[in-house]
Amino acid sequence: MERPKFTSFAAMAGRPNIQVFKAQKADMDGRRQAMKRAVDPRKQGPARAFPRGTAGFTLIELLIVMVILGLLAALVAPKMFQKVGSSKIKAAKAQIALLGTALDAYRLDVGRYPTTDEGLEALRSNPGVDTWDGPYLPKDIPKDPWGRDYVYRCPGEHGDYDLYSLGVDGQQGGEGENADVVSWE
Repeated sequence: MERPKFTSFAAMAGRPNIQVFKAQKADMDGRRQAMKRAVDPRKQGPARAFPRGTAGFTLIELLIVMVILGLLAALVAPKMFQKVGSSKIKAAKAQIALLGTALDAYRLDVGRYPTTDEGLEALRSNPGVDTWDGPYLPKDIPKDPWGRDYVYRCPGEHGDYDLYSLGVDGQQGGEGENADVVSWE
């Protein structure tokens, strides 16, 4: 037997109509509140705005992603730091080549390379030579990529002049990144 839509058990038991009406109203109010809780996630109650498993990530998923990112960083970071060291060596070689070109222009004008005492400053300011037609560098004399001055000697042991950087360690000689970056090689 199908029961009527708003008929409650109390109405079938013979209660007066006013009590049936109050029971039906209370039943409807309860249903409305349950529906509001289901729609509004800020309301607390047994109904959920999102079914379990559809919102956010689990702790295990987050841990797995963090482990993968850590492994990638551990594998990639050493390769990137090697590139930084080799790029500084390449920058030093490029600066030495630039300074060598300026020294050659100085020699064409003056007839000789600057002496060790005159140093690389002779490329920027006249050391008292009549035929000087500089400056031979548009900017100040650069420091090597490690922040130290380039070493200049004239006459040199390996050619007309020696121009070099002492490398990462700042000491003569060395191997790998600690090796001197020189103009004669």
